[in-house]
Amino acid sequence: MKVLILGIGNILFGDEGIGPHLANFIEEKYTFSSEQHTVEIIDGGTLAHRLIPLITEHDKVVIIDCVDVDDASIGDVYSFSFDDMPEYITWSGSAHEVEMLQTLQMIDMIGDLPPVNIVGVVPFVIGEDSTFMMTDEVVKASITMEHAIIKYLTELGIEVSIKNPDIAIRDIVESTYTKGAGYDTGI
Repeated sequence: MKVLILGIGNILFGDEGIGPHLANFIEEKYTFSSEQHTVEIIDGGTLAHRLIPLITEHDKVVIIDCVDVDDASIGDVYSFSFDDMPEYITWSGSAHEVEMLQTLQMIDMIGDLPPVNIVGVVPFVIGEDSTFMMTDEVVKASITMEHAIIKYLTELGIEVSIKNPDIAIRDIVESTYTKGAGYDTGI
């Protein structure tokens, strides 16, 4: 089984970069091994529709992103299956999220959507100014998100080992812009 961990978000807008930052953090911190499964970690940035071929070639997908939830606080974490997305999650708090939701709906309509789990956090949404820095609330929430993703992988029978125990997510933030989807998106 091919498992994809896909970080979605715009790193220029602070907390909204949590998806790429956390995906890159997990790749730097852990190694994964299994005789039956492979794990691929991708920083999908804001590519949305261009990620369709990548998503459909996997058997299971974990998407790391921001979510918009009525009456929630910055840093609140939500983990759910795309097929069973709670009604109180609108997933429309930023420029990239609506497009990613539409991408998943489009793949689902044509019957090619693998099982998708979403691990999301409520961000502090900034205005026109850009920054790589995340709020303390979302940095703290990233620990809960990390644990949810690792738990999901171990429940699939994937062995998870820590290769870099001293790394912190803020160590990744400064270099995430050098990474990103190395996948041929046709651009």
